[in-house]
Amino acid sequence: MASKKGNLSINSENMFPIIKKWLYSDHDIFYREVISNACDAITKIRKMDMMGEYQLPDGFKPRVDIILNDKDKTIKVVDNGIGMTAEEVEEYINQVAFSGATDFLNKYKDKANADQIIGHFGLGFYSTFMVSDNVDIDTLSCKGGPAVHWTCDGGSDFEMEDGDKTEVGTTVTLHLSEDCLEFCNEYKAREVIEKYCSFMPYEIYLSKENEEGTETIKASEKLDSDTVIEEVHPEKKEGETEEPELQYKIRRRPQLLNDTHPLWAKTPKDCTEEEYKEFYRKVFRDFKEPLFWIHLNMDYPFNLKGILYFPKINMEFESIEGTIKLYNNQVFIADNIKEVIPEYLMLLKGVIDCPDLPLNVSRSALQNDGFVKKISEYISKKVAEKLAGLCKTDKENYDKYWDDISPFIKYGCLRDDKFCEKMTDYILFKNLDGKYLTTPEALQINKEAEEEADKEENAVDENGNKVEAEVVDEGAKTEDAAKAEDEKEKEPRTIYYVTDEQQQSQYINMFKAQKMEAFIMKHNIDVPFMEQLERKNEGIRFQRIDADLTDTFKSRTSKKAAAELEEKEKELSEKIKKALKNDKLNIKLEKLKDKKVSSMLTVSEESRRMADMMKMYAANGMGMGFGDFGKEGQTLILNANHPLVQYVMEHEDGDNTKMICEQLYDLACIQNAPLEGEAMTKFVQRSNEIMLMLAK
Repeated sequence: MASKKGNLSINSENMFPIIKKWLYSDHDIFYREVISNACDAITKIRKMDMMGEYQLPDGFKPRVDIILNDKDKTIKVVDNGIGMTAEEVEEYINQVAFSGATDFLNKYKDKANADQIIGHFGLGFYSTFMVSDNVDIDTLSCKGGPAVHWTCDGGSDFEMEDGDKTEVGTTVTLHLSEDCLEFCNEYKAREVIEKYCSFMPYEIYLSKENEEGTETIKASEKLDSDTVIEEVHPEKKEGETEEPELQYKIRRRPQLLNDTHPLWAKTPKDCTEEEYKEFYRKVFRDFKEPLFWIHLNMDYPFNLKGILYFPKINMEFESIEGTIKLYNNQVFIADNIKEVIPEYLMLLKGVIDCPDLPLNVSRSALQNDGFVKKISEYISKKVAEKLAGLCKTDKENYDKYWDDISPFIKYGCLRDDKFCEKMTDYILFKNLDGKYLTTPEALQINKEAEEEADKEENAVDENGNKVEAEVVDEGAKTEDAAKAEDEKEKEPRTIYYVTDEQQQSQYINMFKAQKMEAFIMKHNIDVPFMEQLERKNEGIRFQRIDADLTDTFKSRTSKKAAAELEEKEKELSEKIKKALKNDKLNIKLEKLKDKKVSSMLTVSEESRRMADMMKMYAANGMGMGFGDFGKEGQTLILNANHPLVQYVMEHEDGDNTKMICEQLYDLACIQNAPLEGEAMTKFVQRSNEIMLMLAK
């Protein structure tokens, strides 16, 4: 075969059914497309006026009218924009996918601002055929020439002739299909237009053709466009000295549906607190006041504006679900587009308008992942900066907001490493007294108590007697001592936490007695959140207060006494394990400062976290047969300063020793977690036996 070159041909008879059925996911989107075209037409005529190529009439007010006629089953979209000549209709309408907006920008690229033009692909007009059997265009160009009438039934054939339109602009008339008549219902039309066009740049009015409804206005409020039906003379009320103002009963006016100057388009300094709150109520139908908001305003390297609200959430009774509305040149695109909005910010409510968004042909999805990722990263960065700034400059309010905003921040730290890095120092921890501390403060809060314990331990001789610590001149410190001090500073510092204030009250009391601080971390998100902070920060370690017993809680003792205690511990260990029938249990004999505490149970942090994870899997139906995994890592600490423990030490083979050991263990367990069914039954029975013994 000989080599051949040519152009691919497109059969419009096959193309229209594709546009009608597949181009847009929602049929109601035709309202957005045809109103966007009307707004573009107005933008163009104003540009022409600015460039001196056309002079707008005095008193020109740009507007788009949507006129419904449920009897004739039609919708008219009327604009007073640039209009079209017959040649432009041939070019922009008869050629599918030839964009008039793009052509206009090419002609005036040195004078026109692309950001203000909505359309780009030249396909929006054809969305009207998704809901129409027939579409008419009546248009008159500002450039002169006769008016044009164009009509098409959605096939490849059209008719075009001179029209009778006398005012510059365009009227698009949709003759609705039987299955789409809902769109000429006033309430449905209002709902759809407010969804897509609430903030378009020119006023959009909705009315009914041959309107029969009326309204009454004062004479001073009458407009030239009003159709007066009759005069109304209000009766003079008792006590009034002046005659009441004349009123008119008029044909109901078209209803304004949009706000042409959305709050996000203003600079933050020009917006009041009440305006932010009113905008929130209007857009999200939420009458609970937001906690605070972030106003985004960026011109370079891309154009982006918006407002993000942090709503007040009751985590116990409400599902945490937000709404972020995405706009393109004040035209609504979609809610919660995950490519633009970082996932963790889906919990917020807000609006974002980005004219630079790389939308696909139907303006319902995004293209160019690299560019979109930059937008997402910018939004995340601005949120982090706002939160950090609030913590630095208004800590009092930041503390008040924390319980509500912490789910957003913690989830953000889990999902976005850069956000986590920026926010680490501004995460708050709530202590047992309800006071909030930042991460650096929480890491340092127990340093003094721990250092005091170290001093006490070092300031005793081998017999446990207190000696005066030697005062060392800072300048006389040896190199080794300085090095050791530096190494200690580099060691991870521990943040102690509580998950259940009632269950862990014994440990809490011990902490308070030693002036130690612990923080409340009781939400499901806290465990993965703590693990994330530990992974990302070498100097941070979290430990539940019942995970271990530090030297802070132990009495100082001599080396000799410590060795004797260790020896006694070995002797007791086997007998107690045998009495409790628990070979996995670790036994430690310690002299605690609090002599009222007889026994305690600690579970290593690693073991408990693993046990919690196993429980989570089991709750989700993913039981993995780990059995008593939670008992791994348990340590029973017996206080050698307590009389009961001393009795066990002195009567290892006594008649009541086994009972006391069991009771000491159960008492320690109760402080750590609720006893299981059988264990609780035995504990109650044993307690009754002990009381009977005391009663004899």
